[in-house]
Amino acid sequence: MSRSSKKGPYVDPKLLKKIAKLNPGDKTVIKTWSRDSEISPEMVGFVFGVHNGKDFISVRVAEEMVGHRLGEFSLTRKFVKHGGKIQREIEKKAEAPKPPASK
Repeated sequence: MSRSSKKGPYVDPKLLKKIAKLNPGDKTVIKTWSRDSEISPEMVGFVFGVHNGKDFISVRVAEEMVGHRLGEFSLTRKFVKHGGKIQREIEKKAEAPKPPASK
């Protein structure tokens, strides 16, 4: 369920303070654990280190991201390939260098 429209979007006040201290377009990473904060227009151009439970994932905020949550861009699960022995053999064949075609 989404947040009530009369309350407005949730943005962590500490994040807004950190943004206010920096200059626009600054390259420093702003570390945050607030994955549920919504991206506001003031955040565009900054780099956030969003915590995924283990480490901080760098997220550069673009204009298209406004209205989304910070946690959407910092995945919490790592995908491990499907398949086993047969899949590895197929990948090795695909990686093997092909002989150059003679003219």
